[in-house]
Amino acid sequence: MSDFGNIIEISTLDHPGVEVFSSLTEAQLRNRLEPEKGIFIVESPKVIDVALRAGYEPVSMLSERKHIEGDAAGIISRCPDIPVYTGNRDLLASLTGYKLTRGVLCAMRRKSFPLPVEICAEASRVCVIDGVTDTTNIGAIFRSAAALGIDAVLLTRTSCDPFNRRSVRVSMGSVFLVPWTWIDDPVADLKELGFKTVALALTDRSVSIEDPVLAAEPRLALILGTEGDGLAQRVIEGADYTARIPMSHGVDSLNVAAASAVAFWQLRNRQT
Repeated sequence: MSDFGNIIEISTLDHPGVEVFSSLTEAQLRNRLEPEKGIFIVESPKVIDVALRAGYEPVSMLSERKHIEGDAAGIISRCPDIPVYTGNRDLLASLTGYKLTRGVLCAMRRKSFPLPVEICAEASRVCVIDGVTDTTNIGAIFRSAAALGIDAVLLTRTSCDPFNRRSVRVSMGSVFLVPWTWIDDPVADLKELGFKTVALALTDRSVSIEDPVLAAEPRLALILGTEGDGLAQRVIEGADYTARIPMSHGVDSLNVAAASAVAFWQLRNRQT
């Protein structure tokens, strides 16, 4: 079937080694107590390639047969020392609980989390995600952050894990391109790092994101809130600025992912 020597044909859902793709929950994969020992799942050869180039270590793969000599061949050849499990499409869908995107999954090892001061040392524009729990929005925010010049992303611990399988997929691998880590306080922690903070929220004191004062700040942290309730009042009151996106037709807000893209572009560092 293949010239690769690490292909393992499976015929049952309880084959040893495939539990990482089926029975382990996201929390178990994360291994919160020892994150450097945790695992995350990446879908599709293109996104797996981004993760490999970013230095993440592959542990095992799951691939539909037709992709072993097709879309996944290049990835498999670069990872000769890990098992590649394969079987028919229906069996793999039963194993994972969903149809495989592009027919390939890869389990990869997490790295230990960097300190905020490490990823912000040279940063001029950072994104702070406070309590956003929708995996699709997290992935989309990271994709915009990578595309529009955000130097780092910091998330409160009430936010969704960026390495959630769906978030990774939606980001198209951008979660591997932008440095990120966890923080405790979306305002105080950033001020301590030397940033002016701007809360994206509708209040009586909100200024337009087009305000030149914002763009002129040498170090700016853009704080994004939850999909439904937005930012907590204490976060808004603690921020140096509160800003809004000018809108038409009586529309008062955008989805948090869409709003992030607009804000990232408008408030990008124009000095570099």
